Amino acid sequence: MSSMDLAEPAPKTEAGRPVLQAFGLSKQYPGVRALAGIDFDLMRGEVHCLIGENGAGKSTFVKILAGAIQPDSGEIFVRGTKAEMHGPRDAKELGLAFIFQELSVVDGLTVAENIVLGSEPGRRGRFDAKSATDTARNILLGIGFDALDPDIRVGRLSTAEKQAVMIAKALCANADVIVMDEPTSPLEEQEVRRLFQVIATLKQQGKAIIYVSHKMREIEEIGDRVTVFKDGARVATLTRAEATPRELIRLMVGRDLGDVFPVKDRQPGSPVLKVRGLSGERIRDIDLVVRAGEIVGVAGLVGAGRTELLRSIFGADEVSDGSVSVDGSPVPANSVRAAIAAGIGLVPEERRGQGIVGVLSVFDNVLLPWQEFPASRRENSGAPEAVARHAVESMNVKTPTLQQRISLLSGGNQQKVVVGKWLTMKTRVLLLDEPTRGIDIGAKREIYKLIHDLAKAGLAILLVSSELPEVLGLCDRIIVLNNGQVVGELPGDASEAEVIELSMLHGDQP
Repeated sequence: MSSMDLAEPAPKTEAGRPVLQAFGLSKQYPGVRALAGIDFDLMRGEVHCLIGENGAGKSTFVKILAGAIQPDSGEIFVRGTKAEMHGPRDAKELGLAFIFQELSVVDGLTVAENIVLGSEPGRRGRFDAKSATDTARNILLGIGFDALDPDIRVGRLSTAEKQAVMIAKALCANADVIVMDEPTSPLEEQEVRRLFQVIATLKQQGKAIIYVSHKMREIEEIGDRVTVFKDGARVATLTRAEATPRELIRLMVGRDLGDVFPVKDRQPGSPVLKVRGLSGERIRDIDLVVRAGEIVGVAGLVGAGRTELLRSIFGADEVSDGSVSVDGSPVPANSVRAAIAAGIGLVPEERRGQGIVGVLSVFDNVLLPWQEFPASRRENSGAPEAVARHAVESMNVKTPTLQQRISLLSGGNQQKVVVGKWLTMKTRVLLLDEPTRGIDIGAKREIYKLIHDLAKAGLAILLVSSELPEVLGLCDRIIVLNNGQVVGELPGDASEAEVIELSMLHGDQP
């Protein structure tokens, strides 16, 4: 292992000179050391990955680079000149651009208008629409999105296309440094592939990229170097060859976690969830069974119908035919209340928008279904405070009090609350849609163990994940969808290649 010495003078050749350097960046909040003397550098044509558990200091570091917050001490140099980052405008003028998870596009404007926003062409205060369209088209062509219409409104685009607009906007502003914060969190595998192609193009153009991610496979694939943050400090900067998943995990958490996934020592029992001929707008004639103590994965490519299947079972998406039963009792279709009453719980894909109510407390969030249903449907009908505390403690949620606003918790702890609320009910079936999206590796391992323990305690679990190692590491069986239909089933010890091959079969084939 090697940790680069940032104190050494950079080479004088332009190709080898850092485009961005940070020395001794520190930031302290009351009772919290957010950053402690961070040194960092970034070269032209490089993807430099940042990794660390939630709360490690990555976001604070990025916000300082963006001028959104001021460090207590330390210096930043851009192209060898000391930079004063008093606000986002300073960062932009110095050639820094930022693409966050929450994409800052204007849905009501066109693609071209978004791309030139802040750099609008025109004379004497008059906007030159033709020039904006030509500029946008040329930039999109350069990053492989030439099929994207510059005149279409951004609100009609997919998340991946909106990301392309943000990248094009950065290029329009002549950014040398592009910071991407968890850019693949909302993307499917095909969209991730396309983003990586864009990143390769940006590298060839000499752009420098800071890439913040929790996903080990992405770091292995695109990272030239990896810097690990822990407790506000930089613990190491590694080359691609040195940055093995095991070594990164050890550096992030301060210990060797061993195997990330728990051993599959569960003994599935009798069938709990039965789905027969379930059909809707995006799914067709789905049959499946999940037994007590079993974790069944749902795999498939973009648009395969994975999320729609879970939402249809839960009554959130309308079904036109078929049936769902729990423990042999039919569940009325197209009713979320009926599904919950039957013992079905859903942990949705979009945690922030659908899983939690951000302005409410941990207490209120964990008791959302419990407060809505009579005692006959509750697992425990004790005092609300005791029920909430038991759920929080069972899930090992780290929160100062039950009255803490849930939006202030880390992503991993928010997800534990979303799962924990179903433990307050007589839940028999747990539907998990992307249960570890946007969660760091340490918290992921905790979530994996919780899922395993819940299944071992007798729950029937149906799990959707776009990360194949997650599906293979957790599940006893894997159902593969394509075009809304089941195209096959594989055992939990199948290979990634087998899952991908089956996923690519056409849904209309027998």
